[in-house]
Amino acid sequence: MDGIAVADKSAGWTSHDVVARARGVLGTRKVGHAGTLDPDATGVLVLGVGRATRLLRYVTDLVKSYEAEIVLGVETDTLDASGKVTARHQRASVTAEQARAAAAALTGEILQAPPMVSAVKVGGRRLHELAREGVEVQRRARPVTVHRFDVEPLNGAGTILRAVVDCSAGTYVRVLAADLGRSLGSGAHLRNLRRTAVGAFTAERARDVESLEVLPMAQAVAHLDGVRVDRPTAAAVAHGRVLDLRRLGAEGRGPWSVHDLEGELLAVYERHRAGAKPAVVVARAT
Repeated sequence: MDGIAVADKSAGWTSHDVVARARGVLGTRKVGHAGTLDPDATGVLVLGVGRATRLLRYVTDLVKSYEAEIVLGVETDTLDASGKVTARHQRASVTAEQARAAAAALTGEILQAPPMVSAVKVGGRRLHELAREGVEVQRRARPVTVHRFDVEPLNGAGTILRAVVDCSAGTYVRVLAADLGRSLGSGAHLRNLRRTAVGAFTAERARDVESLEVLPMAQAVAHLDGVRVDRPTAAAVAHGRVLDLRRLGAEGRGPWSVHDLEGELLAVYERHRAGAKPAVVVARAT
């Protein structure tokens, strides 16, 4: 069994829990995921099954979409509703215009420091491990891209905002919420986070882990430029040969998904000097 499955993760499950259950449901140990979701978060978790686990690198980098609520006036140590309250702010509620302006300032290419509850490693230790020990360390800010950050008040008082976010891989929505609250002078934390899409893998396509559907491997790389090759070239691809671009039928910078004449995915090739070399081969050599 080789392919991609789109799970709708429930609250309270870790991403590892979903993978472990998927192994039982699908009857294979070879299952991985493309991008962790926090235990309290729900929504799209893309799984690779069998040989498709090797293609997950091309899914991880896709744009992620989220919906959430931002609670103004209350800060927590985890930046979301699961943490302990660390500060409360007495401030008049913000207007929709103020909230939108603050969100606009956090849109585009920005620098963002990972939270202490993340899996990022500093000095060989994961930040969330240090956080559980009560240790806080300096974190280097990293460049991320926020393509969309729309906010609207959910109530007349303007203390809870509904947020819609489209962002690059590696962006922490809880940090966006905290930064928004800080810029508004009220502090904030995140709640009810739901991932609605990973690239073209939307929540509408997601299924409960007990009823997963395994989709063709090619869907993991459908966003890449694709080429089809004849049978002799397909055999060379299956053996991982370096090929010139003319034989591959490829143009541009790559990477390219390489398919046989029937459309079956064989490999992903990347530029190599004047030609192309395989980054991942999923075809079985004969």
